[in-house]
Amino acid sequence: MPETRLAIKVDVDTDRGTRVGVPRLLDLFDEFGIKATFLFSLGPDNTGRAIRRIFRPGFFQKVARTSVVSTYGLRTLLNGVLWPGPHIGRRNGAILRAARDRGHEVGIHCYDHIRWQDGLARMSRAEVYAEFDKARREFERIYGEPAQTAGAAGWQANALSLAAYDDAGLLYASDTRGTHAFFPRANRIAFKTLQIPTTLPTLDELLGRPEYPEERLVEQYLSWLRPGQLNVLTAHAEIEGMIKIDLFRALLAQAQKRDVRFVRLDDLAREHLRERDRIPVGELIQGEVDGRSGTLAVQKAA
Repeated sequence: MPETRLAIKVDVDTDRGTRVGVPRLLDLFDEFGIKATFLFSLGPDNTGRAIRRIFRPGFFQKVARTSVVSTYGLRTLLNGVLWPGPHIGRRNGAILRAARDRGHEVGIHCYDHIRWQDGLARMSRAEVYAEFDKARREFERIYGEPAQTAGAAGWQANALSLAAYDDAGLLYASDTRGTHAFFPRANRIAFKTLQIPTTLPTLDELLGRPEYPEERLVEQYLSWLRPGQLNVLTAHAEIEGMIKIDLFRALLAQAQKRDVRFVRLDDLAREHLRERDRIPVGELIQGEVDGRSGTLAVQKAA
């Protein structure tokens, strides 16, 4: 039987998630000998401005299922509203470097999470490039070298952001939801930066839903893993690294017992790129994902 491999991508959205969730996840991964991919928000934490999402379809259903205050903390929910958002990269450089120094891949999630997730669709080419360039410069200031990967905040990507990635010369990106690695095409333009999509539902898309009782989520996730195929789980420092860390630990333990091998996304990217000519070109479209409000970048089914 083919080997079952699982890549864990950790999106770090907030200052609190960086300060509290990331160190906990680093310790947890050390406990199991797992190497993962951490994607960091690098600029101001303006989480409080997400209040504008109340007008999105599905927003209230998600809020009702998940405890937003306990997940993010009251102070975080006021960042950028009652006081300036703390600058994540400047405050937490030592933590960001610790992720790399402990053997994990590190990359760009965004500069300003709220600006990218809620504003990308309305940005001009110059604005997209400027926003991504701020994240690239901050990454280089912290790590002393260019970023090799990015995974967009809120899975928000379009032809302009894909062009910015191509011009930055990234090894690969992980902006989409889908099933297999592909070169993205958007607005009839094929781009050269490989996309490795998230293939599994995220924990916050399942919590609180009666069809996915929490006590059965570990088995549910294990049942979704596909031997010999791409398995990518996006975790969040604010959820798996904090309020649901015990559940996440149980998942990792059971996966290892069943001989699931954990890999970094950059290892998968290099593996695919060794046979570049066999990688398909696929449409990147805006679509909906069960359990998540709004639209996001989705790999169109073949």
